[in-house]
Amino acid sequence: MNTLKQLFKQKNFMFKLGIVICAAWILVAIFAPVLAPYHPITDQNIANRFQPPDMEHLFGTDSLGRDVFSRVLYGSRISITAGIVTVMISFGVGILFGGISGYLGGIADDVMMRFSEMVQSFPPLILAMVIAAALGPNISNSIFAMAIIWWPNYARLTRSIVISVKENDYVTAERILGASHLRILYKEILPNSIGSMAVMSTLDLGNAILMFSGLSFLGLGVQPPMAEWGAMVSDGVLTFNYWWISTFPGLAIFSVAIGANFIGDGLRDYLDPRMRKRV
Repeated sequence: MNTLKQLFKQKNFMFKLGIVICAAWILVAIFAPVLAPYHPITDQNIANRFQPPDMEHLFGTDSLGRDVFSRVLYGSRISITAGIVTVMISFGVGILFGGISGYLGGIADDVMMRFSEMVQSFPPLILAMVIAAALGPNISNSIFAMAIIWWPNYARLTRSIVISVKENDYVTAERILGASHLRILYKEILPNSIGSMAVMSTLDLGNAILMFSGLSFLGLGVQPPMAEWGAMVSDGVLTFNYWWISTFPGLAIFSVAIGANFIGDGLRDYLDPRMRKRV
């Protein structure tokens, strides 16, 4: 609790702005059914198709006469959830894989790291597209594809921290007292990597939302008629003259990504003693 109080007391306007942006979008995602004036799928009116923004439809309407504002609100539920789930899976797999690799060392470490490097050797977006296309275009397969390409980053960061921490005196003392390897790893070593991992996961949240939207844009994520930001941008590209169809979901993606990056930068500055003094 003291750490959280100190974190919020720091004079970092961008960090606080990022908190406000991300918190606002999370609230929007939770209360979208209450905030949206229209249903994102069933409320269609062909007579109102391609209607520009006005008081009745704040963000205009799309090719089927659906309210773009309502679809942006509902789209936050899919895009933000997909980003959070992807980061959580990558975080869990990466910290387990990297922790074991760094703690064991030797041949096991070499084999495990070569495997992670093999995954990282492929271009991330291309590999995600291949996996999503092979499994079939839907939300769960897109999340699974992104988690596969993201976990090695967490594994390598965890491994480097574990290697630097496992020779410390308090770890040696635990080993002398007869603590098991599992207890040493999960009670003494891995907690010291949480700070750096939290910074990385926060920065990756925006990137995960961007990549998920990119897969949906290419038709490998959310399928019509579901409302999702990347798919909405794709719809707008097909009707480029009607700028509002792709502009507003694009701004939503941008705002969440920039907010998450502001939070990550603030956490990094706080956890770095030199930057903390400057902040």
